[in-house]
Amino acid sequence: MTRFIHDEFAKDYLEELLKNYGTVEPDKKVSGEKKEIDILFTPSAQQTYDLELLGVLGKFAEYPAILEPFRNAAPADEICDCVIKVLEVKAKMRREAKANDTKLQEEKIPKLWVLTPTASQTILSGFNVNQKEGFPPGIYFLGDNLRSAIVAIHQLPKTIETLWLRLLGRGRVQEQAIEELQQLPPSNLFQQATLKLVYNLRENLRANQNLEEEDRELIVRLKPLYEQDRERAIQEGNLQGEQRLVLRLLNRRIGEIDASLIERVQGLSIEQLEALGEALLDFSEVADLEAWLNQ
Repeated sequence: MTRFIHDEFAKDYLEELLKNYGTVEPDKKVSGEKKEIDILFTPSAQQTYDLELLGVLGKFAEYPAILEPFRNAAPADEICDCVIKVLEVKAKMRREAKANDTKLQEEKIPKLWVLTPTASQTILSGFNVNQKEGFPPGIYFLGDNLRSAIVAIHQLPKTIETLWLRLLGRGRVQEQAIEELQQLPPSNLFQQATLKLVYNLRENLRANQNLEEEDRELIVRLKPLYEQDRERAIQEGNLQGEQRLVLRLLNRRIGEIDASLIERVQGLSIEQLEALGEALLDFSEVADLEAWLNQ
């Protein structure tokens, strides 16, 4: 269950970061047996923001990309499955180009980035990987014709350029990345949206009864960061920020709510929003929200 929570966080997080730069398609189906691409990204011709803001992740987004994040270390067989996906996409594009009597442009074929917390030397040597100039340690490329790379997140250097990838790590690597995220200036384009996703992850984990020790530690470490961020929002009079956070948590907990309920939530004071933020952990349906508001 917690793996699913982390998987959903990874997809939401990558979609949030990349949506300004092109089309993001989560759970994209591919031909063949029942297979889905976690994230298929297609860059837009006119990008809204500079990709350098995303560091190494921005380099991935310069071209069409398939992103396959793993919560646990990716086994060799599952990496092979990911490679099959990109080869199937490539084969489909070749067939379409042939049918249309056009030449397939190599730069339009997606590149696969397998995002795994760790990768053993046995796994890496089994794929005969190599490293490329211009990319930091921890990124391993398969043969050029396979258009694939393995990103061992815990091997990445601790720099601002790798921050957005290290947030998908585990344990202390992820925790340190979250601390670095909070220390970014509020003017950073992605800081607040990413923090809200992180806090949403915390709330979803808190609502789960069967937590791994690592997840319990993450909740504990996130609590003071969450409280500091909320206190800062209150001090700055950021009522709208608190509203957005609570509405996002509600949507995660009980699904989409209608406009009339959104309006009632937006009419609450800061203190009432805080109370709702605690109470919603026990909600299981929209009726629970309505009952709370009627009180």
